Amino acid sequence: MIELKYFERSDFKKLISWINSPSFLQQWSGSAFEYPLTESQLEKYIENANNNLAETLVYKVIEQDSGDVIGHISLGRIDRKNKSARIGKVLVGEPYVRGKGIGKKMIREVLKIAFNDLQLHRVNLGVFDFNEPAITCYEKIGFKKEGLLRDSSKHGDEYWSQWEMSILENEWLKIKNDESLLK
Repeated sequence: MIELKYFERSDFKKLISWINSPSFLQQWSGSAFEYPLTESQLEKYIENANNNLAETLVYKVIEQDSGDVIGHISLGRIDRKNKSARIGKVLVGEPYVRGKGIGKKMIREVLKIAFNDLQLHRVNLGVFDFNEPAITCYEKIGFKKEGLLRDSSKHGDEYWSQWEMSILENEWLKIKNDESLLK
């Protein structure tokens, strides 16, 4: 089991320790940060986050049994008028929990916040087309591919393409009632 709690200054060093290369940083955050990731960049990231009217909610992921921080996820671009938001910066940080379904649990928990707590209608995300494990995870949860943004990000001498994916509240309602789909 996992739990999401607001990401705080005391979590900066742990997150920074997981980001070990420029390509990993770009895959995790797009163009939001520059390598090397620093505490001052993270200060700006959470500056206006995590309050009742915030457009961004930033979470650390805690493994309940051990109490260890094992990951990171955010819900940003929260648009209360259009009832939409965007999942971003999804990271299963601790190597010992990778490949154990933690990513799916993280997405499920942030969707509970989006659809149950914030009463949103639509949640979307972007994922680089070469990240097959993440794409598979998102599709199992119910996300649908909407389109491929070809060569949308430059990394060194190459371009990366990104899938845009979304899930709507009625799709979430069907899936959340079928616990077998969420395990």
